[in-house]
Amino acid sequence: MVKDVNFLVEDLVAKLKRRQITGSYTIALETAKLLRQIISVTRWSTAGALIDRIKQEGCRLVAAQPKDVVVANIVRRVLHIIREVYTENRDAVDEDDGTILAAAPVAPQALLQPQQPSFSIHSSMFPLLGDHADLPADYTRPVHNLKSEIIQEIQEYIEELENMYSNVSSQAMDHIHSNEVIMTCGYSKTVESFLKFAAKKRKFKVIVAECAPTFQGHQTALALTAAGIDTTVIPDASVFAMMARVNKVILGTSAILANGGLIALSGTQTMVEAAKHHSIPVIVCAGLFKLSPVFPFDEESLSTEVSPDSVLDFTKGHFISEVEVINPFSSYVDPSFIDLFITNLGGHPPSYLYRLLNENYDAEDTYLLKS
Repeated sequence: MVKDVNFLVEDLVAKLKRRQITGSYTIALETAKLLRQIISVTRWSTAGALIDRIKQEGCRLVAAQPKDVVVANIVRRVLHIIREVYTENRDAVDEDDGTILAAAPVAPQALLQPQQPSFSIHSSMFPLLGDHADLPADYTRPVHNLKSEIIQEIQEYIEELENMYSNVSSQAMDHIHSNEVIMTCGYSKTVESFLKFAAKKRKFKVIVAECAPTFQGHQTALALTAAGIDTTVIPDASVFAMMARVNKVILGTSAILANGGLIALSGTQTMVEAAKHHSIPVIVCAGLFKLSPVFPFDEESLSTEVSPDSVLDFTKGHFISEVEVINPFSSYVDPSFIDLFITNLGGHPPSYLYRLLNENYDAEDTYLLKS
């Protein structure tokens, strides 16, 4: 059985390295299903042993695509679910045993005597600021039915991932109004479904930047036109000139970092800077699984560069030898340009992201490869 699990892990690692699986949504779903399988078929007796196993396999998956934060996010979320389920079941067992609710008896004469105030040795403001996160948790205690409840919670999380597009799209009517002009760039399945849902009851226009040299904007334009949406494709150089006619900018992203910054398609930074110059609101549509607890300490390391063949093909060897061609595919976008994030759990301003991070991840899982 363990051999079968190792085979499944190696299979997904190979697909990630060879980019046989593309798209953040598909990668997230495959990773979550694999981790559910590992929890289901492997032998473990305590939550601590399971956490160690998930970290071990998670590090192998993250190492396959270290720049793709989605894989790490799913691993962190599953670890959070394990800890959460264990804590709830452990507290329930303690309450049933009376270890929490039991109180020491008080002598009747003591009630008649004036009591001196007592102070805990931990009396400080620390309890107001956290839940003793620095104290190590004990995950070695066996808990009844822990495996079944963890699998059930992960299954619910997988269902949440599967319904991500519909949950994001259902909020479109609150943000897109009739006769508006929307601008976007590149291709995002989330943005496509968001705009298509709004087009069922609203009539609006969409301007799409083509995002050369990949020209993903053409794919977006074809999909929106097929849905009956008035769509115009413009070259990237015309973004600033057309921005004055736009009501709002709606974008997709590969990842949302802890400070609210984005790892998005190359060309996104240019569009959001033009939007800020014209005071146009920028909305980012993304599933919550793209939210990462990692801060962009090194912004340059977050950008991805691909072969320059699409810009300057290798047949012009005499010219290429004289120049250095850089073809960025994705890059970092500063959070100061973003006004609103729309996730499958609702709309959130950038200042609210820290709450979402606390609710979905544990701080000790932030850097998986260093664990």
